[in-house]
Amino acid sequence: MARKIRILMAKVGLDGHDVGARVVARGLLEAGMEVIYTGIRRTPEQIARIAMEEDVDVVGISILSGAHLALVPKVRSLLDSSVVMVVGGVIPQEDIPELENVGVSRVFLSGTSVAEIAEYIQSAVSFPEESNGSSDGR
Repeated sequence: MARKIRILMAKVGLDGHDVGARVVARGLLEAGMEVIYTGIRRTPEQIARIAMEEDVDVVGISILSGAHLALVPKVRSLLDSSVVMVVGGVIPQEDIPELENVGVSRVFLSGTSVAEIAEYIQSAVSFPEESNGSSDGR
């Protein structure tokens, strides 16, 4: 059985609006991925701890508060380098290069389809081939 991609969907900082994050999480579940949702108002440290405990492949940050340039780099710095990080929400175009420079793999602007997000995540995550044919059961 193929291993499912594990995603942590997180809301960082004081941003309390999570409808978009929940819609994306549901769509990724329907695309066959495992999704863990942190809930709202998490600190970068909490997100990194949950990502480690849940052994996720991807951390998705949904942010609408305008604090992305302060909070996203902090989250990225606390994550293992093998974890793919994507960000979505209300992000000005001119801020995208700065987020990419700190290690964000992709920024999804408001209105991006869940199908596009799922397709990107599937292309960004690769698993090592199992030489003995076993699986870790995820």
